[in-house]
Amino acid sequence: MLTLNGSTKRLCNGVTRRDLLQIGGIGALGLELGGPSPLGAAPSVATGGQAPRGVASSKAKSCIFVFLFGSPPQHETFDPKPLAPAEIQGEMQAIDTSVPGLQIGEGLPQIARIADRLTVVRSMTHEYPIHCCAYVMTGMPTYSVPLETMPRSPEIWPFMGSVVDYLDARRTGVRSPSLPRNVGLPWRFCSHGSSPDQAGPYGSFLGSGYDPFWTDFAGQGTVVVPKLADGQAEQVRDPHAGIEAASRFQLSPGCQLPQELSAQRFDARVHLLQQFDASRPLIDRAAELDNYESHQQRALSLIGSNRIRDALDVGRESPALRERYGMTLFGQSCLAARRLVEAGARFVSVFWDPFGPHGASVWDTHSNHFPRLKNYLLPVFDQSYSALITDLESHGLLDETLVICTSEHGRTPQIDSKPIGGARHHWSRAYSSVFAGGGTARGKVVGQTDSIAGDVTDTPISPKDMQATTYHLLGYDESTTIPDQQGRPHHIAAGGRVRDELLG
Repeated sequence: MLTLNGSTKRLCNGVTRRDLLQIGGIGALGLELGGPSPLGAAPSVATGGQAPRGVASSKAKSCIFVFLFGSPPQHETFDPKPLAPAEIQGEMQAIDTSVPGLQIGEGLPQIARIADRLTVVRSMTHEYPIHCCAYVMTGMPTYSVPLETMPRSPEIWPFMGSVVDYLDARRTGVRSPSLPRNVGLPWRFCSHGSSPDQAGPYGSFLGSGYDPFWTDFAGQGTVVVPKLADGQAEQVRDPHAGIEAASRFQLSPGCQLPQELSAQRFDARVHLLQQFDASRPLIDRAAELDNYESHQQRALSLIGSNRIRDALDVGRESPALRERYGMTLFGQSCLAARRLVEAGARFVSVFWDPFGPHGASVWDTHSNHFPRLKNYLLPVFDQSYSALITDLESHGLLDETLVICTSEHGRTPQIDSKPIGGARHHWSRAYSSVFAGGGTARGKVVGQTDSIAGDVTDTPISPKDMQATTYHLLGYDESTTIPDQQGRPHHIAAGGRVRDELLG
């Protein structure tokens, strides 16, 4: 979770600053029976600890999950309809790409040039035209509006990155690697907009210890973005549109040593803790003690390691490369994601989500649709996403890194001309997503919509299919199960199936 404005609530994966200071201080040798509650340790597996079933042959070592909250319009991005009437096509035209016969929106010229590395899916579809982030990001089978702002509801299933983290821990026997497996950029999901409690990327019944490791961002926005709502009076300097070069990513405050504690003193206290652990058979090993130990080990591994700090330090890259990504929060988040997977992170998420009043950075264009697309959203996305793909390729990482770019739904075929700047509203019957690398096809279009991009006419693909295919490429069959808090098994993709159409 990261704070632009200095407010700090909960830190690394839900750990409080008090918890981590206790670890740093080793107060009472770092253990307080009846102290902080355990961070949701995962329940035991119903199969009695056997090796996980359903292991597939992985083609991707890592995944970068790019989520455009609020939902881009398919018409102005990856499914333009140049022959449709003006009230459907809108103010923007289609352009050719490096793939013969494939056209995308004119606002994405740099992506058009790298289309031969991509699989464009035009036939994403589901039944919920609401901000169903948790439905798209998890295996939960159904959704409802009240769940949007209930991230800890027992009805919500674990995030894809949390599932991969859990399964990898079972497979390897390593719960607390020095570099977190599941990292979220640039801050805790939706924590800087007007609705700070959006459901989606959390550990759910696997426990909050499987939440993403949230980074922090230190910096200020430099660009006033076009308004989102007709009645918006605020001038919002959104960091997604521009930041200073000195801005940086960092660990949450609770994942850093207190200023008064030197590295030498910290090491000495860790040694004392190890001595204490060696004598623990003499002590009653209560369940809460074991859980606390698990999270203590994780916190120690993060505090004592420079790998995560080094990977987040985008200032180590050349100014030219940083400019290539764009000196924006989204661009620098994409660059940090590449550095993280290069360092060995397994699942890295880049969330472009609301910032400021009215969710001023979100893609939810119920008004001012075309000014926001032309003067803000499309140029930033075009530059940063294309840079991510070409940079991964130049580092030899694209073939082993799955890159998914998606959102929770699409937007209405017919433009609403009443709001200033036009509008497209929520629409989930047909929308687009883009896949690259990690075993997916290159230069391919999957699926088709009707003449107005309103309904899927060929190869419908659900969010659950996307999840099943992602797990497959990362080495887990869709039949793999995870246990809830009662030990009941749940299929990780809730009925989704691997789509061979997406594979290379």
